[in-house]
Amino acid sequence: MRVDDAHLTYCTNIHAGESWAEVRASLERHVVAVKARVSPEAPFGVGLRLSARAAQELAGGALGELQRLLTDHQLYVFTINGFPYGTFHGAPVKDAVYRPDWLEPERVAYTDQLADLLAQLLPDGVDGSISTVPGCFRPRGDASALPAIAVNLGRCAGHLAGIERATGKRITLAIEPEPCCLIETLDEAIALFTDHLQGDPHLRYLGVCLDACHAAVEYEDLPAALARLRAAGVPIAKLQLSAGLRLSPVDAERRRAVARFADPVYLHQVVARRGRELARYTDLPDALADPTAADEWRVHCHVPIVRAELGAFASTQDFLAELLAIQRRDPISDHLEVETYTWDVLPPELRDAPIADAVARELAWVLERLR
Repeated sequence: MRVDDAHLTYCTNIHAGESWAEVRASLERHVVAVKARVSPEAPFGVGLRLSARAAQELAGGALGELQRLLTDHQLYVFTINGFPYGTFHGAPVKDAVYRPDWLEPERVAYTDQLADLLAQLLPDGVDGSISTVPGCFRPRGDASALPAIAVNLGRCAGHLAGIERATGKRITLAIEPEPCCLIETLDEAIALFTDHLQGDPHLRYLGVCLDACHAAVEYEDLPAALARLRAAGVPIAKLQLSAGLRLSPVDAERRRAVARFADPVYLHQVVARRGRELARYTDLPDALADPTAADEWRVHCHVPIVRAELGAFASTQDFLAELLAIQRRDPISDHLEVETYTWDVLPPELRDAPIADAVARELAWVLERLR
């Protein structure tokens, strides 16, 4: 939905679905229900997650069905989550979520196909965005991998340029920094642009996706980081509105409490602060197994953004609230997407409402702060 000059939605990766039939069912059941609660009269934007399988099925002849569904329910797609290529619910995902990554041609082909679909879905006068993997998972490659990653990003940017020439539709590929990835901080994103992408002739089709949970877990100084992005000319193509976990102090009680958030499906990276030093753990069980004292833990586990307190510890909601306050005063992106994809694996007390009600509550919380 429109909020001033921006578009606000939620990401459909909260709903299970790898095939087009499953995506269609979630649109008809959940997205339509959310629209009825938050935007009953006006068109409602969709943050669409498409696996490689669903994208291929749409490209193979089902796209018209999606277009009719959107028209029938006053929905429009302006952004696609192109991060998870394959299975994302109901089975272990962990570090497989990053594969194929930007070292592999399959990632380029998948992203190009998403862009082709998005170009056919975008309403006239609306720009598009696709969020994507931040290079690769850090154990897969170090800084020496960045030139090859930049080449593949440049290939995709060239494809986006071709789409705009042919259709007039402008789409930006948004690289999403995430803990324990090759590009995990906003400064590392800036370095990718300034050191490896600066000479690319299609640089204007590349930007970043700033995920509020990820940035909070990395202890980003938000005003300073935004100023550096702006000074470097790196656009924020999408804001993902999310919150993680904060433990301070890290004592035995809080360790026991946070252990409930460890699950077999997703990685929950932890960044521990000891004074000014940061230590990173690939997954929550790794941090729990380390008895080393810490002043604070921040955990990459997307929790409902309406919850500031979570029993023995807090969420990073205050970081998100600061981001929204900046967006209200001086807009930094025109694509805003609530993303609480971990819904199915959260402790039961955090899933205290039907999913459409819970998503509508999150969107209402965002709207209250933007208006």
